[in-house]
Amino acid sequence: MPENTCPRPLIRWWIFATVLVADVLDLLSTTITNIAAPSIVHDLHAPADLAPWLGAAYALALGSALVLGARLGDRYGTRRIFLIGLLGFTAASLGCAMATGAITIVSARVTQGAFGALLIPQGFSIVLAAFPRDELGKVFGLFGPLMGASSISGPVLAGLLLRADPWGLGWRSVFLVNAVLGAALLAVAGRILPRRPASREAAVAPLPSILLMLGLLAVLGGLISGGNGHWGVRDIGLIGIGAVVLAAFAVHQTHHPDPLLARALFRSRSFVAGLVVGSVFFAATAGLLYVTSLYLQEGRGLGALATAGAMAPMSLGIIVASFTARGLIESLGRRLVATGLTLVGAGALAFLLTVHGEPARYWLLTLPLFVCGLGMGCCFGSVFAVTLGDVTPEQAGSASGTLNAVQQLANSAGSALISTLYLAHTAGDGPGEAVTASLVAVLAIVVVCLACLPLLPAAAAPDSH
Repeated sequence: MPENTCPRPLIRWWIFATVLVADVLDLLSTTITNIAAPSIVHDLHAPADLAPWLGAAYALALGSALVLGARLGDRYGTRRIFLIGLLGFTAASLGCAMATGAITIVSARVTQGAFGALLIPQGFSIVLAAFPRDELGKVFGLFGPLMGASSISGPVLAGLLLRADPWGLGWRSVFLVNAVLGAALLAVAGRILPRRPASREAAVAPLPSILLMLGLLAVLGGLISGGNGHWGVRDIGLIGIGAVVLAAFAVHQTHHPDPLLARALFRSRSFVAGLVVGSVFFAATAGLLYVTSLYLQEGRGLGALATAGAMAPMSLGIIVASFTARGLIESLGRRLVATGLTLVGAGALAFLLTVHGEPARYWLLTLPLFVCGLGMGCCFGSVFAVTLGDVTPEQAGSASGTLNAVQQLANSAGSALISTLYLAHTAGDGPGEAVTASLVAVLAIVVVCLACLPLLPAAAAPDSH
């Protein structure tokens, strides 16, 4: 499509569908490993601590490079970077499907996340360029329900594929779906995505993203490896190396004229408090999702499809609360965050009481998981909307990008560390005590978040809903 040409109405919706499918691919890559992890670990004859890496490696790479991906789009054009990201993401998905061991699949997941960081940030700019302003509300209003449906369909799709085992591929078929969808999307995107002028002055500095990714990989690697209770020199060394690399990242950001994370934002106590609350909350919920899947499959002996069905109430709760909360963010502000945190805590406590001691039938977890989902849905949109409450309009774009990146990094850390806690207890105490320990950790995080809420702005940012 020629540069600066306004797309025809039908083409606009094809462009929207292309961006939406790209976001769905990202969501599928995040959710499918929650269900497929036990099968992958078993089939590759890998140690149990591979399971935390399957989700963490992707989210860590994605979060580390999101801001860089957005700047590359500004510098070289959103269409070009979108296509490069989609091509790399598709190839990495194929690499995951062909993996023969723990190192190869984790490397492929890191690559998948890095290219996802090129792909995902371009979608917003592409849609903005394709639609007139008076249609944008309707367009972005469709994202919520469609992504919500995908959050349920992803685990169910993974469960169906693992149950059907097409051509004897097992878990590999889960990643092949991404590869096939990515290849089809690439063919469509190359034909219909509009070009827009690139800003050659946009600053691009890959070093901080690389330092952040390597530092976090090293720290998480040491914590996951040592978290099984057998700390060694290698584990402590990895954490030490990671700390040094992260310190180098901090020094670079302090002195660089155009840092990856805007320094002015971190002078605001309310923004920092919101960032901390949001980070630990997303870490807790990511860990809870991962551990629930592990417990149902390995602790209760459910198949992948039954596990997806058992976890569906949580996804349903997220969808219901997300839609309800959209109209309440502006009027309730941080009280909506408090409501969500309380619901997550109540659901996690009910989950703990249900599984503690004698194993209960898994269907008894329906209500606790639904309540947890309601709490998550209340918080997912509101916690960062409230965090942006005191941010100036000039800082809003940078602040939003920072929060999105931090959310992915928190997902990475949470899924890795809480599932590592689960696996460490499983080895010695069994799945019942393991899930209890994990739920206690989630409850502790919820209490900390509630204690920090008074530091957040009382009201959400205007138009955040």
